[in-house]
Amino acid sequence: MTLSRRTLARAAATLTAAAALGTALPAFAADPRVKFVTSEGDFVVELYPDKAPKTVANFLQYVKDKHYDGTVFHRVIKGFMVQGGGFDRNYKEKETRASVIHEGRKSLAAGLRNVTGTIAMARTNDPHSAKAQFFVNVVDNDFLDPVLIPSGDPVAKFEYRGQTYTNVPRATLENHPQLFGYTVFGKVVSGMDTIEKIRNTPTGSGGPFPTDVPQKMVVIESARQVN
Repeated sequence: MTLSRRTLARAAATLTAAAALGTALPAFAADPRVKFVTSEGDFVVELYPDKAPKTVANFLQYVKDKHYDGTVFHRVIKGFMVQGGGFDRNYKEKETRASVIHEGRKSLAAGLRNVTGTIAMARTNDPHSAKAQFFVNVVDNDFLDPVLIPSGDPVAKFEYRGQTYTNVPRATLENHPQLFGYTVFGKVVSGMDTIEKIRNTPTGSGGPFPTDVPQKMVVIESARQVN
């Protein structure tokens, strides 16, 4: 297993601190990784609990429960993303737990953005509605990132989609559904060729969906934590 630069830096800091204090070294936990085995090949995602703790915990619980086994990638848009984790082979939506709180602003502040290869939670128009479904960005989708809100209350000047707003109560902006974006909580660290195969699968109608469904079904055979 190849450790990320960030993981190695964290390990080095731990070693330095332990040496300075003359204490025994604690057990070092790497960022969790999950291997997906699909009908188009395998891919591995690395997750960042320090940047989106509730989201990662929620995702790993679904992995532990084997929720993703037998689900499909039901929505594939070549120039956008590939989405799965919610429907079985018959396009029946699987039961889920309660939704997880939105952590997009937290993860963005920690440096995670909707760029190629990152994994994020899918949701409805309600920012706090994410449950089990996820998507992998296949291009840079910066428009999916949460919108940064300037300091101040009221916010003296706020620009959004070509419009300028002045003296807006901060709570109005912080709670506006369109400004939340999507929570990134990890990235693909191996198997992007598999994601590319899924991305390039011809799509059309399928099940209850009129468009964007792979015409050759892409099945997640298993998803397991590997570290």
